[in-house]
Amino acid sequence: MAKLYFYYAAMNAGKSTTLLQADFNYRERGMATMLWTAAHDDRSGSGQIGSRLGLTIEAHAYSPEVDLFGRVGEELKRREIHCVLVDEAQFLTRDQVLQLCRLCDEVNLPVLCYGLRTDFLGQLFEGSAALLAIADALVELKAVCECGRKATMNLRVDAEGHAVASGEQTEIGGNDRYVALCRRHFFERLRESEARQLSLKLARR
Repeated sequence: MAKLYFYYAAMNAGKSTTLLQADFNYRERGMATMLWTAAHDDRSGSGQIGSRLGLTIEAHAYSPEVDLFGRVGEELKRREIHCVLVDEAQFLTRDQVLQLCRLCDEVNLPVLCYGLRTDFLGQLFEGSAALLAIADALVELKAVCECGRKATMNLRVDAEGHAVASGEQTEIGGNDRYVALCRRHFFERLRESEARQLSLKLARR
């Protein structure tokens, strides 16, 4: 029986690189894949999956209204597919995660999802929450904090490197906009940011 996998990690842990390696492994064995990535993530170009190593590959783009079960089903009428790979899976809706489950359970098609677990405030993304709840297999990819411990959190920083403690959950930016940290240093930096903002407010009075 095919399985739904969720490979998750903090920023800069090589999630897209791991996806590209999995895709290569399938294709090297003569197996066809179908790749997906979030439509609004255009860091590597629209409909492109890119890694920090400089590798890129074309992919189908999904937005919240896309029916992944239907779209993959249409593709299966045209060609054989052995695996579906989804990058930036944190941006999936819960309904789309359920659609991916149907691909595994009803079509017997393996689905490999790669994404962040939490946002810059330590809150679960909708897609990640759904995948953590119902995926068949959860695989944590390792990132390293500046202190050498395992990094599990994603800190958003401003142009001066100060932690950002408010804003929209989704803000597409380069690797310099986010820092992967262990939980201890993540909350330390957030507290420092809050103290700095309070000091600036008091200085303006």
